[in-house]
Amino acid sequence: MDTEESDFNRMLRGQWEFHWNHQLRDRLAGLTDDEYFRSPVPGAWSVRPRGSSTAPLQVGAGDFTIDYAVPEPVPAAVTTVAWLLGRVIVGVLAVRNAAHVGAPAASYQSWDYAGSATAALDQLHTRLGIRLHGVRGLGEDGLQSPVGDQEPYPEAPMAELVLHIHREVIHHLSEVRLLRDLYLHREHTTQGAIR
Repeated sequence: MDTEESDFNRMLRGQWEFHWNHQLRDRLAGLTDDEYFRSPVPGAWSVRPRGSSTAPLQVGAGDFTIDYAVPEPVPAAVTTVAWLLGRVIVGVLAVRNAAHVGAPAASYQSWDYAGSATAALDQLHTRLGIRLHGVRGLGEDGLQSPVGDQEPYPEAPMAELVLHIHREVIHHLSEVRLLRDLYLHREHTTQGAIR
């Protein structure tokens, strides 16, 4: 078997690409602004026009901010699609892209959060592309190098961080899929179901 075709870097990228191509990409297509902002329960955390949130913290640099609290509430807040995409775009991808693959600096406080579903999906696709290109550029040796002081476990190999990011993105985008399913079926009731 060709070494280039069996390397760990290719397998890590393939894990993500398979999930994206077969389970997520099509399920995110066509996301509407109504779905993006819809609150599944009263008081759910979201991305909102600046000054309209009642969350303990509202952070962001643009016309929209993301709801937050320190410490996080127990139980955790229920979130909207907008919040979940903001979390993935900024906290999971953009911050790590900046720390590890040379992308511009990013933080929850400095981010210009998307005010529409289309803008959020554009941000997501851009950050995913940067991430995939960065992982490819690590090669085999880079995957074994320590992640460094930007992460809680600085001696962990970069491969562990790549796997962690995959888990986070898959987890949160699966939550988006569920919220989209609930949105689609919101008008359909069965006997005894609460509307």
